[in-house]
Amino acid sequence: MLDGVVIARRDLTRSLRQKSQLLGSVARPILWLFILGTGLRSSFSVLPGGVNYTQYIFPGILAMNVLFASITSGTTIIWDREFGFLKEIMVAPVSRASIVFGKTLSGSTIATLQGTIVLVLFPFVGLKFSLVQIILIVAAMFMIAFSITSLGILIAARMSSFEGFGTINNFLVMPMFFLSGALYPVNKVPLWLKPFITINPVTYGVDLLRGVVLRLEANYLTDIGIILLFAFLVLACATYLFRQEK
Repeated sequence: MLDGVVIARRDLTRSLRQKSQLLGSVARPILWLFILGTGLRSSFSVLPGGVNYTQYIFPGILAMNVLFASITSGTTIIWDREFGFLKEIMVAPVSRASIVFGKTLSGSTIATLQGTIVLVLFPFVGLKFSLVQIILIVAAMFMIAFSITSLGILIAARMSSFEGFGTINNFLVMPMFFLSGALYPVNKVPLWLKPFITINPVTYGVDLLRGVVLRLEANYLTDIGIILLFAFLVLACATYLFRQEK
């Protein structure tokens, strides 16, 4: 997997040079957190743990930033395919699994960094964290990022168009976000929506983050197990597709 680490380092270096991308990742969460959170606060007067609505959606906004950043990391595959770099590493003595792992590792790291940028806003929503809690939150974000980045890599494995990739992303990302319980308690949704919530991997990421951030009751083992299982299955599929590519 050393080759994968080298590939990840290259992608990280390229991404970190685009500081506008990191700064721009803060704008959307701020709008959702403070404008939406403030506007809807009176509509959700009774929430678990006695928190207000802005505090309640804070873990969901963290998950949102990680989700958007993770799945769009698949564009690095299309970019490298467009400019020939992907072909070079495909013919090099590097295993296809290492390529997938490296791309997923770099995308996960960038997504976690973007989530951490939003995390520093916690004093403005009236939350207090211990050092251990911050470490657990970052670890949870990385776990979520790794699983969703693997999905982005899988989608991009057979894509050659930025437009096509963007269309599929929009088709997947928004439903995954809105059906995750990031903005509302999932126990109050209509029965016909619950199957979609259950099969949504982001649901378990939001539940995990909400449990750690707000110290609420959560199914930690179930959440972690499903997130890791999803990541393993999707990575296996992505690796298979890359091995079939000539």
